[in-house]
Amino acid sequence: MNKYLTFIIPIIFLYVSAFGQNEYSFTMDEAVTFALENNKNSINAEKDILISQKEKWETIAIGLPQISSFFEFNNRIKDPISLIPAEFFGGKKGEFAEISFGTKQSISGELILNQLLFDGSYLIGLQSIELFLEITNQAKIKTDLEVKRQVINAYGNALVSSERVKILKKNLKNLQTTLSETKKIFDNGLTEIENVEQLTITTSSIKNSLVYAEKFEFLSLNILKLLLGIQLNNSLILKDNIETIAIRNIKPSLLEEDFNVLDNIDYKIALNSKEGNETLLRLEKVKALPTLRAYLSGSYNGYNESFNITNPKQNWYGSSQLGINMSIPVFSSLKRTASTQKAKIELEKAKLNLKETENTLNLEVQKAKTDYDYSINNYETTLKNLSLAESIERKNQVKFYEGLASSFDLRQAQNQLYSIQNEYLEATLKIIENKINLEILLNKS
Repeated sequence: MNKYLTFIIPIIFLYVSAFGQNEYSFTMDEAVTFALENNKNSINAEKDILISQKEKWETIAIGLPQISSFFEFNNRIKDPISLIPAEFFGGKKGEFAEISFGTKQSISGELILNQLLFDGSYLIGLQSIELFLEITNQAKIKTDLEVKRQVINAYGNALVSSERVKILKKNLKNLQTTLSETKKIFDNGLTEIENVEQLTITTSSIKNSLVYAEKFEFLSLNILKLLLGIQLNNSLILKDNIETIAIRNIKPSLLEEDFNVLDNIDYKIALNSKEGNETLLRLEKVKALPTLRAYLSGSYNGYNESFNITNPKQNWYGSSQLGINMSIPVFSSLKRTASTQKAKIELEKAKLNLKETENTLNLEVQKAKTDYDYSINNYETTLKNLSLAESIERKNQVKFYEGLASSFDLRQAQNQLYSIQNEYLEATLKIIENKINLEILLNKS
């Protein structure tokens, strides 16, 4: 991890120096709201909805009148020669006369109107439009939920990282004071050099931890900035603090909430997948039906030996057609049968997946409630332990100065305090993570 930070920190510094700075300040809730409007994934999901609305009209337009035009100009550089039996013109039988048909230049233009009268695939397409829009909307909901989860976790990580730096600075300050006083006592010959050495080891360890924690705090804030959709060079202030966030995320009533699988977004997506496969099966079946189209066309043609299209005396020859075209699938060498059977198998798979999703979600909810319940209890226990560890460390500090405790005893008390401080920060982070996971599963977010 140290190598990773050493590599990425300079890159981030180079990136942020290339742009101007703005200042942002968010609570956790404000950060979520901002991210849902500015996060790249949320923006793209919103654009996907707009794309699906355009595709809806594309599908509808297939069955509406289609008008196309055609224009062609030909200039025959060398006329083609056709051979005609010479006897047609009084020549000898068995001989051929060379003759050329048509004019050197010709111009033609045509306007064609096509109208779809019946196509089973088109009808299925119309029926599936709303399902397609629903799938896109649910993808947007799923994306927003994931963005919310990521932002909340990143905000919590940034808070914990900042708090860890504060704690380590406080620990380092206390250690440096103790070390300085111990050195003075040693200089006066009232303590052993071993006590100085023990405190020096602990102080060096805390210094290294602080350097790492400061780098990780910087990285955590930039990860949050990326999720929020703001430039890395911008200043970001977290308005919440770790104590209020922890208290706000302790909500035991969530553990009593009933789980309705129909409200869960993952179940809705799996259900739409099944309905989509049902639509594909119907589509394969209607491919055996005929397709009926009507068309109306009108054209004009002009012929001349030279380019004379603008001459009012140019003769134009018009023609028009009205017709109906029917295409009937007769035999596909069992291709349609295979496609239909394949669609049936895909539908069966979708049904199994839907049932599996339901069972999996029920288990996930049970686990999420267990994890959340444990994280609440663990946080409360760790908070009490933190108070006790601080008290023990203070007592050993006093005993050390009075000569009633060795440097080993003091270091053991200090290490216990540092360990519980980390446990407290991790317990706070777990409450945040487990609460949002449970809320998303229960559709309470």
